[in-house]
Amino acid sequence: MSSSSSNPGTNQSWGGRFSEPTDAFVERFTASVDFDQRLALQDIQGSVAHATMLARVGVLTDTERDAIIAGLDEIRGEIQRGEFQWSVQLEDVHMNIEARLTEKIGITGKKLHTGRSRNDQVATDIRLFLRDEIDVVEAELKRLREGLIALAEREADTIMPGFTHLQTAQPVTFGHHLLAWQEMLARDHERLLDCRKRVNVMPLGAAALAGTTYPIDRHVTAELLGFERPAENSLDAVSDRDFAIEFASFASILLMHLSRMSEELVLWTSAQFDFIDLPDRFCTGSSIMPQKKNPDVPELVRGKTGRVYGHLMGLLTLMKSQPLAYNKDNQEDKEPLFDTLDTVRDCLKAFADMVPAIEARKASMYEAARRGFSTATDLADYLVRRGVAFRDAHEIVGQSVAFGLREGKDLSEMTLDELHQFSNVIEADVFDVLTLEGSVAARNHIGGTAPDQVRAAAQRARDALAALEQHS
Repeated sequence: MSSSSSNPGTNQSWGGRFSEPTDAFVERFTASVDFDQRLALQDIQGSVAHATMLARVGVLTDTERDAIIAGLDEIRGEIQRGEFQWSVQLEDVHMNIEARLTEKIGITGKKLHTGRSRNDQVATDIRLFLRDEIDVVEAELKRLREGLIALAEREADTIMPGFTHLQTAQPVTFGHHLLAWQEMLARDHERLLDCRKRVNVMPLGAAALAGTTYPIDRHVTAELLGFERPAENSLDAVSDRDFAIEFASFASILLMHLSRMSEELVLWTSAQFDFIDLPDRFCTGSSIMPQKKNPDVPELVRGKTGRVYGHLMGLLTLMKSQPLAYNKDNQEDKEPLFDTLDTVRDCLKAFADMVPAIEARKASMYEAARRGFSTATDLADYLVRRGVAFRDAHEIVGQSVAFGLREGKDLSEMTLDELHQFSNVIEADVFDVLTLEGSVAARNHIGGTAPDQVRAAAQRARDALAALEQHS
């Protein structure tokens, strides 16, 4: 007698051991189908490959394989059309699909699970899902980097103040600043591709924890699913979630970078800075203050960073006390991973759409750089080249700045006589380095802010991005 007929309330996949049905609350509490149905297409993909392999090694007949694959194709269509009926009583995405398959093709549907467990099945589904999502995230990250590089080239000559401690330090070009953002994202891009390598390992065939007695060929299944290789150890294969934690770590670093960019965009759009303008489609207004234009997209990205950090900590805490091998705790890996993926993808899309549309307010940037004595270091360097010890040069420039503050003059606005009161080695050629243009042009080395270097760096970044794409 089947378990379903002796214990009507038990799950048919495991109910034979139980003498009473699961409590209705416990059934809902332990079920994951409300969220793991997002894995449905990957679950079917894995099942098609598993059935194909089982037929190749003689565990299934070709007729059984064809019936299973045809049934799974029909179920895929039902899911994509929104016609599939999900059941909490069947717990998860795997059993819902398998039960529907059995409804369609009869007892042959029950043979699909030969040689595998839900433990290795779900681990495979998550890796397939994450691999697909990483490719989407990577495309958005690439689009953002391309937009930054193009904007940096466009603004290679635009002068703005560079800051330390949020105080005017030295003049830089806006293009140079944008390429600093690009460097952050380049490291993120490498981390993402590196993470994908470790995602692309197949757990299927590990079964519950110890492998299976059936003559499976895991290399065949791995090849069919596009995995680089099967996982080496069955215990680790079903219980490893490092790949999810690693993606959440990548996401946290990426969102930290996007949050830093967001902070600057928020500052720069304010009336106090007035460095840039964001198109209206990326902003909102105030319900009571008609003059307001709020940079909501950068603010939201900045806020969502904490959400992603929380998911990383949640996943680390989820795994920290688990003994080998699989435990029900692992069911809690999906919602934080799914939300992290959604958040990262949406934030990157918003930035990739927004960044190319940034408009620099060049006059405001230039005036801000001129106001803050940003060429003071250039004057000190000039004095050192004239034989003045650096510490003495530092003192001379400090006195010059103090004079400028009293008189309301920038260094470039002082007369030669006024500068001579601080040092008689200063000559008329000093004004070549005291202008903002002269200051940025003087830093003409790799990594420097000179416009020619910005354009060269942008081209190198574009070449590196193309090479990275070819390698991946």
